[in-house]
Amino acid sequence: MEQNSLYSDKTRFTRMCIAQAVIELMKNDPIEKITVSAVVKRAGVSRMTFYNYYHTLVDALTDYLEELVAEYLVESEKDKDAGNYLEYSHILFSLNFFDRYADYFLTMTANHLQYILMDGINDFMQKYSDNYTGHSAYELYCYSGGLLNTFLKWEEGGKKESPEVIAEVLFRLYNRS
Repeated sequence: MEQNSLYSDKTRFTRMCIAQAVIELMKNDPIEKITVSAVVKRAGVSRMTFYNYYHTLVDALTDYLEELVAEYLVESEKDKDAGNYLEYSHILFSLNFFDRYADYFLTMTANHLQYILMDGINDFMQKYSDNYTGHSAYELYCYSGGLLNTFLKWEEGGKKESPEVIAEVLFRLYNRS
């Protein structure tokens, strides 16, 4: 799968710099106190560049998540061992992928922006539900929401268990007859 065809690598880089600046600033201040001026200064772009892509800071965070989803799809397609979404290998793949972006996920939850994560995962399930034939949309929502919530709680708890242990717990739960 190719990157979003609407954006070149240069514009993707610029957009990701903007979002990463928002994320970094949210580590010290709630999003309501962060200004576009502070974001563009940290990102090294102009206000015009920010407004060329986004209306709000939340738009930048949402776009960042969409980029992560696109990357997730590319990597899961390349990883022949990832299996389908209910298989242990795919659950483990997902946990490890999300873990690479733990800073984003934890910053979002610390700022009470989980709704962006849930909306993103629900959008993902709606777009790709045809790939999961034989399962109702509600099963897919339950799976993805449970995976996200478990990942967040695992990260917030300091990852005391290995990703393999967490994947096994979810695999057993989702594969009960």
